[in-house]
Amino acid sequence: MNKQIAQVGLIGVVSNAILAIIKLIAGVLGNSYALIADAIESCADIVSSLSLYFGLNYAQKPADENHPYGHGRIEPLLTFFIVLILTASAGWIAYEAIQSLTSVQTAPKTWTLIVIIGAIVWKEMMFHYMNAKAKRFHSTSLKAEAWHQRSDAVVSIAAFLGILISVVMGKGYETADEWAALVAAGFIVVNAYKILRPAISEFMDEHVYHDMVAEIEQLSLTVPGIINTEKCFIRKVGTTYAIELHARVEGSISVTEGHEIAHRLKDRICQEKPEVKHVNIHIEPA
Repeated sequence: MNKQIAQVGLIGVVSNAILAIIKLIAGVLGNSYALIADAIESCADIVSSLSLYFGLNYAQKPADENHPYGHGRIEPLLTFFIVLILTASAGWIAYEAIQSLTSVQTAPKTWTLIVIIGAIVWKEMMFHYMNAKAKRFHSTSLKAEAWHQRSDAVVSIAAFLGILISVVMGKGYETADEWAALVAAGFIVVNAYKILRPAISEFMDEHVYHDMVAEIEQLSLTVPGIINTEKCFIRKVGTTYAIELHARVEGSISVTEGHEIAHRLKDRICQEKPEVKHVNIHIEPA
């Protein structure tokens, strides 16, 4: 699973590199600060995509003595890094736009609009592709990378509007390009927070998997010997889940019988929910 996610990250690296080069050349030749800022944001995307690729390759390492739950916890750390890059790029874009507002401006070239439209369409396609993979693999870092793609698309939309206003309205509206970059920077910061919140929840083992708890409880009742469940705690480790479950059985049975029931319950959970990789069953007398 992590290998497939890493491959998605590699696709993101190639995509961002091509777009960054195209937008940077178009921004310089077409005299568009917003498009240059957009290209810089794409360069930040390259760094985040590379970190995702190498990080998820690391996450594939099997569990060992020092990491009994595997190496999946690098996922939220990758998300923190992506958010840091997003915030830094937004700050840089805002600073440069404010600095540029104080100087004499020249309207961008009309043809730069075509470049931006192509970038918007491509980035939105990449967002939907990565977001679908993130939902399939329950990957917070891939979801963060997907929204990073959409943030880049929004920067491009803001650049498009700024250039369009500068070109159509003419003299006196040359700074629309810079104002568009400022709006885009604000949107990036808002998205960065939305990406960060679930990563913090995962890293702190926040109890948010209520639907899965209900599914596990119902699944437990289908195992012969299980009367009901008392507690169910779930933590996310990368793209997999670890479960601690307290199950009630008849108090008069032997330790061996209780042990066998616990194993049947563990096997049933892992069979029905392949995303669960660690199950700890504690048997309680009813």
